[in-house]
Amino acid sequence: MLFKLCAKLTVGKFLRGDSMKLEVRVFSGLEKYLPGITFGQAFEIDVPEGTTGRGLLVKLAIPESQVFSMLANGRHFSFDQKFHPGDRVALFPPVGGG
Repeated sequence: MLFKLCAKLTVGKFLRGDSMKLEVRVFSGLEKYLPGITFGQAFEIDVPEGTTGRGLLVKLAIPESQVFSMLANGRHFSFDQKFHPGDRVALFPPVGGG
């Protein structure tokens, strides 16, 4: 009985395509990939549960090569990690100077 209930919930979740919201900010030129978004402006995006950093970049159409650092809730976040609902994400390109 428990197995049938778990299977039903899992299939239902898969078919519904549950999503979650992330708050995203882009900096130092990455805003050029997002028309209407300005430097540091927070915007919300719906992504499927289980979305990784790499998946977010694909959804935003930002080339991975253009992102040097990704933070989630103020901590370094790898492209292969999965987000949690409500995470605050910041994306930074490589910068130079000296």
